[in-house]
Amino acid sequence: MKTLIILLSLYSLTAYAVDNEAMLIIRDHRFEPEEVRIPAGKKVRLMVHNQDNTPEEFESYELNREKVAAAGAKVTIYIGPLSPGRYPFFGEFHEKTARGTIVAE
Repeated sequence: MKTLIILLSLYSLTAYAVDNEAMLIIRDHRFEPEEVRIPAGKKVRLMVHNQDNTPEEFESYELNREKVAAAGAKVTIYIGPLSPGRYPFFGEFHEKTARGTIVAE
């Protein structure tokens, strides 16, 4: 019985983590997708995979986050919980093309 309770608890934690994760890809000095929708009021793990052969920085003044992703690297950025709204972000190394928005709803 204890094993079943532990397994159910682990399943619950895993489901929560999967539900509160978003993926962002950097390709050709652009973020894909340009708009990422997340649940308002919840902490979210944003996985950023830089598929370019040059580094890029995820930066957002509104989210108070900045993190460099080396060429080919994956980085994790935790955001939230956020109030409903739009939160722009950009790539500092290619600011004209690498732009996007987190939408908390």
